Amino acid sequence: MKTRLIKFYLRYLNNRYFYITVIFLIWMIFFDTNNLIDRHKNVKKINQMEQEIEYFKHRIETDKINLEELKTNPEVLEKFAREKYLMKNKNEDIFIITR
Repeated sequence: MKTRLIKFYLRYLNNRYFYITVIFLIWMIFFDTNNLIDRHKNVKKINQMEQEIEYFKHRIETDKINLEELKTNPEVLEKFAREKYLMKNKNEDIFIITR
């Protein structure tokens, strides 16, 4: 059994095409400009960017809804101005409470 295995391995180790194939694979995995390591990093980055695209699409939709509500409803506009920009009437005082 051992001699069979040894003969099997020696047959491949004495073959120059085997060495060329191994060198080619090593080159493609580590040294080529489009190597597998960089490709894996790029796939991860693409997936992250696709998630960001989905987040921003959702954010755009909610902002469109809020903008339309601000344009049509004066009460919401007043609430927005008071909360975000600390606007007030002439006879009011503003107290800012931080947590």
